[in-house]
Amino acid sequence: MIVIRPWVPDDADALVAARASTDDLDTQFAPLPDAGAAARFIETVLVSEAGRQHWAIVVDGVAVGNVGLTAIERRHDTAWVSYWLARSARGLGTATQAVATVADRAFRDGLFRLELGHRVNNPASCRVATAAGFRAEGIERAKLRYGSERFDVETHARLATDPAPEVELLPVDAPA
Repeated sequence: MIVIRPWVPDDADALVAARASTDDLDTQFAPLPDAGAAARFIETVLVSEAGRQHWAIVVDGVAVGNVGLTAIERRHDTAWVSYWLARSARGLGTATQAVATVADRAFRDGLFRLELGHRVNNPASCRVATAAGFRAEGIERAKLRYGSERFDVETHARLATDPAPEVELLPVDAPA
């Protein structure tokens, strides 16, 4: 069973495993050498507070990814969407479902415009965005720098007035 729910400290071991599953998560967050570091990351970054909300993507009781809203801005009713998955959970449509679920919740909560971006060399992330109903809006040249390398970013957005994608939404559970 796949659900999204708030992160909890007990997810620390799963977060370490997810982070270690693929080098491409290097750009998402710092290395997590142990459960203590992961628990601190959950507490300081992934626990929702004003201006940001994060949900663990949970498969059969194990957190395997994250979907989040950050830069939540109520004057203009906008937010930034982010997502990542452990390697073992990829390619199954899980990220698309999680992004579509969070977008649906955000629109029902009064947000109007959701934005996200992905490196242009990450076609899988582009497929997630498009399948979740986000339309490409343009390329931001050399926006991101990792080490000494710069990357172009394709920006996507979804409006509350856009048609909902034909994606099965995930249940949203309270933490275990």
